[in-house]
Amino acid sequence: MFSSRARVLALSVGVALTATACSSKSSAAPSLPGASATGGSGTVTVYAASSLTAAFTALGKQFEADHPGTKVVFSFGASSALAQQIIAGAPADVFASASAANMTQVTDAKAAGDVKPFATNVAEIAVAPAAAAKVHSLADLAAPGLKVALCQQQVPCGALAHTVLTKAKVTLTPVTEGLDVKSTLAYVTNGSADAAIVYVTDVKAAGSAVTGVEIPADVNATTSYPIGVVTTTKNATLARTFEDYVLSPAGRGALTAAGFGAP
Repeated sequence: MFSSRARVLALSVGVALTATACSSKSSAAPSLPGASATGGSGTVTVYAASSLTAAFTALGKQFEADHPGTKVVFSFGASSALAQQIIAGAPADVFASASAANMTQVTDAKAAGDVKPFATNVAEIAVAPAAAAKVHSLADLAAPGLKVALCQQQVPCGALAHTVLTKAKVTLTPVTEGLDVKSTLAYVTNGSADAAIVYVTDVKAAGSAVTGVEIPADVNATTSYPIGVVTTTKNATLARTFEDYVLSPAGRGALTAAGFGAP
């Protein structure tokens, strides 16, 4: 028979061994090297509207710094083209569109789900410095001899420009139509066009390369940016983590700095 003192000693040793075993079990299964504390590691491929290039490039660097062991790869382009690529099976993990209509095409095809709005944008006129004295309003874009670039109408920035011109009752024939907002703005910065209707964020990003002419609120138009995880993603955890990051205060800060409005 054990004495009372022996029983206490045995119980103490048992508790210590149990605690040691639990501690060893916990330390024996560490997270993957570099894995994010909030979920996921590896590479996340993000298909995003070209108007998000500057904001998402900065945001992607922030994300990688805050989530060691991750890498963000972007494919920027016209939302309309990206939507069709995703529907056709392109290897995207996340889709960030400049148009709810293009995102609806993707969700209707069951290629993305659980979509959330994360930003808004409005139109603005970008004017080449050499033409700054000629353009002070939308009506000036219809002046004879003025070269105006627009996005193709099926592209979100083109649809927005069409809405703005219709509301303002301004009729013009563009000298060229860009595949996306970046290529449309490039016509102004390279001297091929005097002005273009793009997004306020693109005018801001262009800096001194263009002069911005604001469009009155009563004839301006807004586009909403939704984001969603692609259903065929091979890294759903990291894709959702990136989506959450865009919607977080950190993401909101990067978007606000680039000139985007709140959703």
